[in-house]
Amino acid sequence: MQLRALAILLLWCGAATAMETDKGNLTVVTSYPPSFFEPFQKAFSARDPGIQLTIVQRNTASAVRFIREKPDVPADIFWASAADAFEVLKQQGQLRRTEPRPTGAPDTVSGYPVNDPDGFYLGFALSGYGFVYNPAYLAENRLPVPRTWSDLTLPIYSGHVGISAPSRSGTTHLIVEAILQTYGWDAGWALLSRLGGNLSTVTARSFGVASGVAQRRFGVGITIDFLGSAPNFPPDSTKFVLPPDTVFVPASIAILARSRNVAAAERFVDFALSPEGQELLLKPEINRIPVLPKFAGKTDRNSIALHAGAGLLRGMRFDANLSARRYQLVNLVFDEYIVRKRAALARLWKQAAELAAINDPGSELAGALAEAVQYLGRAPVPREQAAGDNELADLSDIPSGLPLPPEQAVFLDAVRTSVEHNLAEAERIMSQASSKYTLPGFKPWRQ
Repeated sequence: MQLRALAILLLWCGAATAMETDKGNLTVVTSYPPSFFEPFQKAFSARDPGIQLTIVQRNTASAVRFIREKPDVPADIFWASAADAFEVLKQQGQLRRTEPRPTGAPDTVSGYPVNDPDGFYLGFALSGYGFVYNPAYLAENRLPVPRTWSDLTLPIYSGHVGISAPSRSGTTHLIVEAILQTYGWDAGWALLSRLGGNLSTVTARSFGVASGVAQRRFGVGITIDFLGSAPNFPPDSTKFVLPPDTVFVPASIAILARSRNVAAAERFVDFALSPEGQELLLKPEINRIPVLPKFAGKTDRNSIALHAGAGLLRGMRFDANLSARRYQLVNLVFDEYIVRKRAALARLWKQAAELAAINDPGSELAGALAEAVQYLGRAPVPREQAAGDNELADLSDIPSGLPLPPEQAVFLDAVRTSVEHNLAEAERIMSQASSKYTLPGFKPWRQ
């Protein structure tokens, strides 16, 4: 009995010691780079020296997997730009309700709620999506500066545009989802297909877009404002444009449901939304738009964002719940349709532009071209299927090199088959149509 009592006492002491240790520890999981989080880390540690702050830095998708798959590893806060990633974690019960702070920020910006209406995550900064471009590259290639999203689908930008994959970049995923919600599932994918036909490359990470523009690998990149430049870029190699139909979205912060130090986590949230924390956002290496209106006069972007009522979302309310439900589906379709078939899309949309330039309205060619364009822009998954939960599209937990479970393999094969069929039909129709034209200066496709 004495030995058992001693063992229980030792276990209790060990647990108590661990709890005491956790009281002084705070672990933040973030997708932000060191240039962003280090000023916050330094300022917060000076403000609360009794709290040992640890940063776990991963890209958005990896951070979400880390939180989901490693419940025993200490983690108190999730801190990132991709608001729909927060919605995914909320639906999976990974977040804790947090009281909003009285910042004075509007409830919504460009149709997007600044704070989660259910109280599981709070917006602490705003960012605008737009285009980064290289002035010298555009001048050399006689290209105008794009002003709207639809500009980037014009044939003149073929081979001159870069983007990151939404499956690797939470920021890109959000703009893809915003396009789908604004234009609808079918018209949204038709627009993304045209954009895919103009892509020069798809970068592995978000920062690779502006870097590629700076290095003149391509002329225009789709990105978020704070990634539009970097100190190591050549002078005047990048300029950022906020189009009139932009979307401003909040970067958010949330306390995890498994937090071992809720009190310290609340203090960090307080700091992020305090005047001291908000002012850090104005540092050049961070370059975010604060949500505190008192800083509105310190950046033109902030003033625009806080009063924006329209934009890409056209005043509609962004449906974060829908975005979360089809998060993996959108990523999978974009990868299979836009990324993997980028070369085919480029070839086919170029051919469509060449046929359209013949300008023979009312002819057999015009009808054939319209049919081919429909096939080129057809979503490989019907919109009815996109409205519900899509667990079969979640391939993120399957280790590389291992076969997919049978149901997921069938689903993936169906998506790929649909993409192949649509592109093959477009190819067949345009090939037949182009063979009938031998106008001066026109070269039949593939000649």
